[in-house]
Amino acid sequence: MPSAPSPLASSNPVPLAPLFAAYLTELADVRRLSGETVRAYRTNVAEFLRSVEAKKKRPLSVGDLDLWAVRGFLASRHGGEKPLTTSRKLSALRSFFEFLRRKKLIEENVAKLLQRKKAELPLPEFFSPEQAGVLLEQIAPQDGDSQRGRAEKLRDRAILELIYGAGLRVSEAVQLDLGHIQVEDPGQQSGDEPILVLRVLRGKGRKDRMVPAGRKAKEALEGYLRERPSLGHPQSGAMDEKALFLSVRGQRLGVREVRRILDRATTQSGLAPSHPHALRHSYATHLLGSGADLRSIQELLGHQNLSTTARYAHVDLQYLWDQYQHHPHAQAANVPTEKKPGSKETSR
Repeated sequence: MPSAPSPLASSNPVPLAPLFAAYLTELADVRRLSGETVRAYRTNVAEFLRSVEAKKKRPLSVGDLDLWAVRGFLASRHGGEKPLTTSRKLSALRSFFEFLRRKKLIEENVAKLLQRKKAELPLPEFFSPEQAGVLLEQIAPQDGDSQRGRAEKLRDRAILELIYGAGLRVSEAVQLDLGHIQVEDPGQQSGDEPILVLRVLRGKGRKDRMVPAGRKAKEALEGYLRERPSLGHPQSGAMDEKALFLSVRGQRLGVREVRRILDRATTQSGLAPSHPHALRHSYATHLLGSGADLRSIQELLGHQNLSTTARYAHVDLQYLWDQYQHHPHAQAANVPTEKKPGSKETSR
């Protein structure tokens, strides 16, 4: 008796648009991935679908998504993207194809048949302690500022101080609510000042954690909270009652707005353009350079794997080596300044 044709044949006519929407809903509501992760997966999978559709010159169905489609998409990016970027796109495609497989729309996750390109993770960028000080200190209200302008600058200073002082991801900082901050007695000597503690909910990997922030972050936050009511909507005065950091329209501050805040700050302080994550890198690097151990830094950052935290050790060693070049004996035996440990000239 002849077997019935497989419903998963390559001619599968199931349209993709509703499936893609269902996939994104699953990422956010079922798997509860962070907003930034969902955004990245949406961007990468949508780019893949547009690329395949452009080649097919017609609307896509599930049957169009085969190994050759994935190969062709990744090959078209060869040489134009960093291996790390291509690897991340393959990860997104594996996730999407796995969703289709679990829905029994494809027989195999063909994206798993392709190997990721090996790529060294770039060493994280960070500010020196002096640069971080210059960057943050110059964000201050001026005598001629309006009440709203004063509130904006105090907010800008406070959020950057918290990212640097508590090692927050920018997405974690903008998701803070008023109820997520508290001042606690450290419980040691009676003369110790109360410390600012932040409750970070659903960080990367959906992990919650409690992190302390420094005195300057506490002072900056207190200054901002006094002026926060000035950031209500210009016409209605309405504002998000929960959000800690507000936009000029009284809504929760967004990630892109924080990036613009840092862009203005680096320009005004004469520093090279950077990104908010560099403040988090700086937090970890400066802790390590001051003697904190990797395990403690791992907990403070909310890293799942110690290997992720260990990247900061490489940055710190490189920084220390660069600083050591100022020592009068650093160039003994005619070692050139630009050579680093491990080169033939320095491993004698």
